[in-house]
Amino acid sequence: MPQLKMGIPKGSLEAATVDLFGHAGWTISSRSRNYFPSVDDPEMTCALVRSQEMGPYVASGSLDAGLTGMDWVTETEADVAVVSDLVYSRATDQPARWVLVVDRDSPIQTVEDLAGKTIATELVGVTRRYLAERGIAAKVEFSWGATEAKVVEGMADAAVEITETGSTIRAHGLRIVCDLLHTHTVLIANKDALSDPWRRAKIDQVALLLNAALAARNKVLVKMNAPAARLDDVVALLPSLNAPTVSPLSDAQWVAVETVVDRPVLRTLIPALKATGAEGILELHLNKMV
Repeated sequence: MPQLKMGIPKGSLEAATVDLFGHAGWTISSRSRNYFPSVDDPEMTCALVRSQEMGPYVASGSLDAGLTGMDWVTETEADVAVVSDLVYSRATDQPARWVLVVDRDSPIQTVEDLAGKTIATELVGVTRRYLAERGIAAKVEFSWGATEAKVVEGMADAAVEITETGSTIRAHGLRIVCDLLHTHTVLIANKDALSDPWRRAKIDQVALLLNAALAARNKVLVKMNAPAARLDDVVALLPSLNAPTVSPLSDAQWVAVETVVDRPVLRTLIPALKATGAEGILELHLNKMV
């Protein structure tokens, strides 16, 4: 039986990725000190790979496909195909930003002020290309971690670091000068794998269901019984993909109504529906929406 070799990002995205696959229909079970978690699909194998290394592994064919940040695809200049954008994370489910940061009291105000300075970052290639495109000569040093601390301790004049909200950067007494790169998670694939009909179909299946799980993440199905005489008032309150589903009940004075809405809407929608006379209002969790 053919098998698709799938890379799961090890580290900060690992738990969120396993959770996303779970909602999409695949149960991935990690085992202690094992880089090859099990998956309940005989057509797939999984390997835990650092996001920074995912692109080269996929490009070489060691993996058929994998999930990683677009930043690391750009950094390594890996020759892979981006199959799908997948915006999710541990915290905000928003694209992250690689930003240039300096000490709050630093005289550096613009990227041009970096000339002759030292910058610490894990994203060395992107940072060097960014500076070169602007004709700025600065020293870019690879940082193995605690990059922000190098600026605080005076070991570097600036740092290029990833953030989602900027709160950690501000908490360390640093200031954002500019954004270098916005990034999000992507599903990438080996180009030869995409030319194979079976592997292409399997990769497309994974992409479809991961996106379906993300689309449903903040949605709920709302069902209720409503007085037929107030149906127009009820429907006017309901956002929906196309139009709410309305079904007759055995009692002609009542109808059943259901629709999909954004979860945050419920805090105002349910009281408004109740005021129209709607009863038996149910909120149902969704795993996928295609």
